[in-house]
Amino acid sequence: MNPAVNSPIEAQASAADPAFKAAVLAQALPYLRQHAGQTILVKYGGHAMDSDGDPFARDIVLLKQVGIDPIVVHGGGPQIGHMLDRLGIESRFVDGLRVTDRATMEVVEMVLAGTINKQLVAAINAAGGCAIGLSGKDGGLIRAHKLRRDGADLGFVGEPERVDDRVLATFRRSDIIPVIAPIGVGAGGETYNINADTVAGAVAASVSAKRFLLLTDVPGVLDGDKRLIHELTAAAARRLIADGTISGGMIPKVETCLDAVEGGVEAAVILDGRVPHAILLELFTEGAGTLIRRG
Repeated sequence: MNPAVNSPIEAQASAADPAFKAAVLAQALPYLRQHAGQTILVKYGGHAMDSDGDPFARDIVLLKQVGIDPIVVHGGGPQIGHMLDRLGIESRFVDGLRVTDRATMEVVEMVLAGTINKQLVAAINAAGGCAIGLSGKDGGLIRAHKLRRDGADLGFVGEPERVDDRVLATFRRSDIIPVIAPIGVGAGGETYNINADTVAGAVAASVSAKRFLLLTDVPGVLDGDKRLIHELTAAAARRLIADGTISGGMIPKVETCLDAVEGGVEAAVILDGRVPHAILLELFTEGAGTLIRRG
C-alpha cells in the first residue's frame, strides 16, 4: 500500500483516481500480452459459488474482451445436497463421492445442468458476454464410463473417458463462452454424475489450456506452518503428498492439477474463488494462489 495513504477513505479515493486506474492497467499489460489468444479453463466450485457471483461473471466477460478464450466448468455439490434434503432423499458418500442411484441422478442433472448452469449463463450474459450452457451430453462432449471405488458400486457415478474438443473448438472461433456442467454420457446413452474437478482437468487437458484455474474455498496449498506455497513443480507436489503436508481434501485437487499439467496444460492454479476478482489477481498480477507446473 502507498505509505501516503493513511486511511480506508483515502485508499478508496486513491483507487478511484483515474491516474491510479491507468497505472494499474499499464502494469497489467505484460500479463495481457502473455495470455492473449490463449485458452483459460476456470473451474468454479460449489463453495466458491456461495459468494457473490456477479464479480465472477464480469471477470469472465473481461477475459473474452481482452482476447482470452475462457471456458467455465462448474460444480454444485452443496446445492445438490440442499435439493436432495428438500426432497427427502438421503445422501450417501464413499471416499467423498456421492452415491448416485437413478432418483439421485435425476436431481443431480436438474441442479447441475439446469439451475446452476443456467444461472451462470444468465449472469455472464447480463455482464455483457455471450455464454452458452452445456453438459457433457451435448454433442457427445464428455464420454464417460462407470467409476468403481474399492469394489463399491456408486451407481451412476462416472469418470471421463474422452473429451471431444471439436465441440469446444467451434466456440473458440466465436464470441461464445462455454459453461459446462459436469455430466457425462456413457456408450449406451447412460447419464453419469462426474466430479467437477475431474471434468475441469480433463477438459483443460483436451484443449491444451494455458492455465487451469481451480477456484475453491481455500487460498491454495499450505506448507507445514500454514503459509501459502506460491509455486510447486509436479515432483515437489508429490513429495508434499507423500510426507503428509498436503492432506485430506487437498490431495484430490492437487492430483487433478497434476493430471492436467501432465496432459498438456502449461500450469494449474489452486486459488480462493471467494476473493473478489480472484481470476484477475491470478492472471494479471504476480499471482494469488498455488501454481503447479510440470517441472
